Amino acid sequence: MHVPIPRLPTGMTRTSNRVLDLWHRMAAKPGGKWLFTRLICLRAPYFATIRPTFDTLEPGRASVRMGKRRAVHNHIGTVHAIAMCNMAELAGGVMTDVTVPSTHRWIPKGMTVEYLAKAETDLLATASAGDVPDAPEGQDYPVHVDVTDTRGTTVFRAVITMWVTPKRERA
Repeated sequence: MHVPIPRLPTGMTRTSNRVLDLWHRMAAKPGGKWLFTRLICLRAPYFATIRPTFDTLEPGRASVRMGKRRAVHNHIGTVHAIAMCNMAELAGGVMTDVTVPSTHRWIPKGMTVEYLAKAETDLLATASAGDVPDAPEGQDYPVHVDVTDTRGTTVFRAVITMWVTPKRERA
């Protein structure tokens, strides 16, 4: 499924992004997606707890895989809710990073989640977002994340509110 690249407000331009450039260099190589994900997890170590692997990454869309294994189980043997939150934040955050222009910064402000079905298999989180806000004073940027199991059932859904602001000019 192709998602259109989010439009930037008038006057903003998308410039080179180090994370996206790294993805393009590594993704097509053997083990490249795994290594790319490990590098992201070095920068933000908590994400490594779910052993994710990026599947796709482009402005406006990212997907991350996570295997169902004992370390992410809850007391009933399904994938723990917080492991899915972690997965959603990883997919949504990296997607936001490669989507907003390099003149802006972002930070997660909040997350609303829905648990729709038991997560009994490996999972795929897919993050997507609309057009980038014109944020001269800062603006919310909703990022939608759906987590599906290997049968294609949506087991979890999140909306992560990212706070997007222009970067401060250094004196």
